[in-house]
Order: sequence, then C-alpha cells, then structure tokens
Amino acid sequence: MDNNFERQAEGRSTTRRMAHYHTLVQVQALAAHLHDPAWVLVDCSFDLNDPNSGERNYRGEHLPGAVYAHLDRDLAGPVTPSSGRHPLPDPGTLAAKLAAWGAENHSQLIAYDASGGAFAARLWWLSKWLGHDRVAVLDGGRQAWEAAGLPLDADLPRPGTGSFEVRLRPELALSTAEIPAAIAPGQVLIDARAGERFRGEVEPLDAKAGHIPTATNHPFQENLDETGRFLPAEALRERYEQTLDGRESQGVICMCGSGVTACHTLLALQVAGIEGGRLYAGSWSEWIRDPSREIATGASEQ
Repeated sequence: MDNNFERQAEGRSTTRRMAHYHTLVQVQALAAHLHDPAWVLVDCSFDLNDPNSGERNYRGEHLPGAVYAHLDRDLAGPVTPSSGRHPLPDPGTLAAKLAAWGAENHSQLIAYDASGGAFAARLWWLSKWLGHDRVAVLDGGRQAWEAAGLPLDADLPRPGTGSFEVRLRPELALSTAEIPAAIAPGQVLIDARAGERFRGEVEPLDAKAGHIPTATNHPFQENLDETGRFLPAEALRERYEQTLDGRESQGVICMCGSGVTACHTLLALQVAGIEGGRLYAGSWSEWIRDPSREIATGASEQ
C-alpha cells in the first residue's frame, strides 16, 4: 500500500473505497478526482521577490477548479514590530477562508504551487495545525501536471461556502520565547534555508545574516529530485536520520527565514515516516528582531 495515503471503507462494504491523502498526492490521483466535490484544490503559487506574480499567473491559467491562496494575505497574519515576516494567521480567520473556498472538515484538501511545494507545504502544515489531516501537496506541482499533459484553464471558480470547525493543535508550533529551552541537548533545530544564507554569506531578505546557534542546515531543496518531486521515503529517511544522529524525532524543531519553507521540511519528515517535528513559526526573521539574541555564522554546528 502507498504509504502516502490511507484507504478506508466508507459506509457499507459495497460502497467504493475512498483514498485519503495526508502527505503527497500524485497527478494521476488528482486528475481522477478533479471534479469530486469532496476535494478542494488550492493554488499556493508565490514569489517572495514578486508577491503579486502568483495570483497574476493564477488568474491567467491554473489547474481546473483551483482557488487561490496568497501567502501574505491568506496564509500569514499581520506583521508586527516583534514578529517575523510571516506570522501564523488567526486560526478562526484561516478557517473562515477555508470555508469560503468550499472546504469542510471531511474535505480532502490538495495544495500545489510552481516551486516544488515550497509554499503549498505552508497550507499543508496550517491545515494540520487547525486539526485537519486530510490535506496533501501535489507532488511536482504545476510542472508535473503540465508534463502529464493535463489541462489548465482560466475560469475562476465560485465554490459554495463550507463549514470548517477548528480543532487547534497549538503544540505543533513554538514561539521565540520557547526556543532557548527547546534547543537544549537532545533537541534538533533544522534550518531549511539555503546554505549561503545559513552560513551568513548573503542575506537577500532579512536585516541580519547567520543562524541560531546549535542549528543544523538542511536546505529544503534537497528534499526534491531533479524534476521537483519529493525524494522517495527511504532516501528522505536516510538523510534525516543522519541529521537526527540517534536523537528522538519528538525533539525536532524546523525553521527557515519566516516559517514557510520549514513546513516543507516537516512534510518531508512525515513522508519519511519521522513523526513529532514542530515548527518554529517566527523563524530567523523573528529571532533577529531582538539584538540581544545570539547569532552564529559558518557551517552547521552539529
């Protein structure tokens, strides 16, 4: 059985079996459910250097039936003087948006983008945080869909309003105040930024360069193969078990620049069967707000 989803019977034994996806979904499975009202498809395409390009491209063409989620407007809360660049959204506000997109608690959410899942994984994690497990990222994203010869269209859907109840899991996220204690011996802090940013050689987005002391670098792009699809579960497990070096997976904390691509790491960990990772939601852009917080440079320290 594909370990990226579970099959369970619905109703009587004569009722056809339904697939529930919790990590990744392949284009063939999505194509088979493209007009299934129980499936809600969300385009999360975004570019940090051109924040309007994802929505602009969506309005030009997108996967049929997809609604659009903007990283700054929909998948993050307002920035404050003490927050990072993408604070967690208000749970109730996000739930209302999901409902407006037609999602309900029984819905299968599918997120995709054109960046190897870098932004789609944010919606994946936020859904888990709200208590909704039937959520998956389209493996390979829009590129895989097009490579399979599957259609795009420009129609803007008008989904009926759903009813989405929050069952918040606050334990999945850590605040900046919790980080000093959380990075004690036995914990593993994984930074998903590119190596040159982690080492402090360049910093294109934030005011200071470097990383949090004790962090280890695992760029999220390394979760993918040359086609932009996630590596097989076995390969991901081998990579992250080397990083864990015998430590418990419940001690894994994932971060990045603003709490977005760290979700890609958390998705990769779950694909690999490594459970218990948590998100440092504020990440680097929040850590550096206070000049008294220590900063390290150079290679990983673990």
